[in-house]
Amino acid sequence: MKLLEYQGKRLFETVGLPIPKWQIADSSEAAKKITQEMRGVVVVKAQVAAGGRGKAGGIKLAKTPQEAEDLAKKILGMEIQGEKVRRLIITQAVDIAQEYYVAITLDRSRHRPVIIFSTAGGVEIEEVAKTSPQSIHKAWISPLEGFHAYQARQLLFDAKVPSAQMSSILKVMLALYDAFTRYCAHLVEINPLVVTPKNEVWAVDAKFILDDDDLPAEAPLEEEAGLDPLERSAHKAGIQYVKLHGDTGIIGNGAGLVMSTLDVVQLKGAKPANFLDIGGGASAEQMSKALELVLSDPEVRAVFINIFGGITRGDLVAQGLVEAKKSLNVRVPLVVRLTGTNEMEGRRILDQSGGFIPVRSMEEGAEKIAEFVRS
Repeated sequence: MKLLEYQGKRLFETVGLPIPKWQIADSSEAAKKITQEMRGVVVVKAQVAAGGRGKAGGIKLAKTPQEAEDLAKKILGMEIQGEKVRRLIITQAVDIAQEYYVAITLDRSRHRPVIIFSTAGGVEIEEVAKTSPQSIHKAWISPLEGFHAYQARQLLFDAKVPSAQMSSILKVMLALYDAFTRYCAHLVEINPLVVTPKNEVWAVDAKFILDDDDLPAEAPLEEEAGLDPLERSAHKAGIQYVKLHGDTGIIGNGAGLVMSTLDVVQLKGAKPANFLDIGGGASAEQMSKALELVLSDPEVRAVFINIFGGITRGDLVAQGLVEAKKSLNVRVPLVVRLTGTNEMEGRRILDQSGGFIPVRSMEEGAEKIAEFVRS
């Protein structure tokens, strides 16, 4: 789950990271009042989980309270990569002498965290990797030993950071690792980490990616705010759903089965549009909701329902599918593989209803799906 910037800053504050004064505004009047209280230049920042806020016009400098109010009116309600802006951060502006990038994430190939530091802050790290990879420096962290100060110093030496800045940036790196481990994060990132002309160091942005099931209690996170709308709806229904970028809807029961289905569908030439796991013991109501979620994605051209009945009963799955098909305007092929508990009854229900394409195996289903999306 991607946290919004203000949510990440709340967690950064708990580990002592230096953050300029900030407040949340959900109206233009609030933005004006906060700017008056801060008595200086502020930055008005849209609160969405999507990247590219600056390019989209979601980050602006305001020199007066009136300017902050005017900018807030423009930014609130705008859409950035499909996500509507409902909140703003009003944060105190700082003078910038140098911008750095620092992040800690999981390197799954090495089975350990990696800290990444770059002298090219303020831009997307993917772009830096393409244009100036020599400015990116990394150090891998032993899960048993943790992150050592000497590793931070070596990164800063390699990056040729001025000695007057080293002590402050080193403290930031160690605090960032504290945040990473304390909140069991997948990613913590500061971009940019700003150094002022007086060598003061400020984390002016905060990016956090956490596990959905490990949300911290230290701050109210309103966790659905950073989710894709379909993911938010699935979360509320208790369904595990992840939006992907393909043309084939996938529904299964059990994470392993769903992951296998995604792989086989991809191998047969189709592109999965989602990961959706209805879990064990799924009811007809859950099955109906799952199909509704998948069909809500306008990119979906066909749906593959792959159910192995253990705890999950095939007849209940079939009833849910029939009910969903009646209530939804289904215009795409529905390929169903149903095996296991009560599979014969489930198949009978689907056959009587009509409009479903039954298959006997996952491979057969993936091939059928690929034919539909290629046609």
